[in-house]
Amino acid sequence: MVREEIDGTRTDIVTLSSFILQEQRRYNSKYHDQGSSIIREASGELSLLLNSLQFAFKFIANNIRKAELVNLIGLSGVINSTGDEQKQLDSICNDIFIQAMKTNGCIRVIVSEEEEKEILVDSSGSYAITCDPIDGSSNIDAGVSVGTIFGIYKIHPGSNGSLKDVLRSGNEMVAAGYTMYGASAHLLLTTGHKVNGFTLDSNLGEFILTHRNLSMPHFKNIYSINEGNTLYWPPKIADFIHSLKVAPEGGKPYAARYIGSMVADVHRTMLYGGLFCYPCSRGKGKLRLLYECFPMAFLCEQANGLAVNDKGERILDLTPEHIHEQSSIWLGSKGEIQKYVDYINKH
Repeated sequence: MVREEIDGTRTDIVTLSSFILQEQRRYNSKYHDQGSSIIREASGELSLLLNSLQFAFKFIANNIRKAELVNLIGLSGVINSTGDEQKQLDSICNDIFIQAMKTNGCIRVIVSEEEEKEILVDSSGSYAITCDPIDGSSNIDAGVSVGTIFGIYKIHPGSNGSLKDVLRSGNEMVAAGYTMYGASAHLLLTTGHKVNGFTLDSNLGEFILTHRNLSMPHFKNIYSINEGNTLYWPPKIADFIHSLKVAPEGGKPYAARYIGSMVADVHRTMLYGGLFCYPCSRGKGKLRLLYECFPMAFLCEQANGLAVNDKGERILDLTPEHIHEQSSIWLGSKGEIQKYVDYINKH
């Protein structure tokens, strides 16, 4: 029997690479044992793709750590596809991500926030990927945590890779996650079987499993929203947020926690519970449905939460019409999101 510690050193460490292989064996075996008519091919292609992703995350994390020292912070003078002015680091991390996806042989379609159009890859791969290479980049200069968000689809049978492989319901994703780059790099991942969290050990150069089967509490009196936009919200949304500040008899009002980096705010919500909200302002959503809302909604639901838009519609039931389509989003603890849905239906 292997001891958990030898001379104070842990020996029960599970790396992301070994975890991916364990999960592949577990669920492929499960489908075969049940005699399912939908048997997943044990090609290892998704495992290879996930391992390629973690290489990109390590590379990006390294660039972010040294950004200030090598003058990678600052505007590059380029406007990206969604109208945001790119930072130099945005461009570098976008290139890192795209090259890692192009060369792994698993991807046929890439959608990035930093690219105006989808990228079609000449490969025999079976997957399409969507990503925001650096979410929250406006905070880089202040040293605030930023992150990479991604969603993965299996391409349609017989497809050689096209826009149709990504313009589809969020329910069709096979995997999603994000990596948050802060004091440590934290990766949250789901392949449709709950959510697991990993932390990058810079000494080992490996992502280590630190949060197994992550699950949010049903209720938590924390809300995260940019209240500077209050004047631009529909009245019932402003009224709902105001209601959270009113202490119930014998209780406490909600605590406000807002960082301004989606990955950082969602990461806190995933760990502690509560609700993260980004409603429409002046009638328009801000966050991109395909590569921000969908992956976060998938993660949230796999962690026992909910994700809806301003109207209370389930995010994963939506289908984008173009790759940079924007949306509102409310995600977090199931009880807190249901409280919002009940409120807007009542009012």
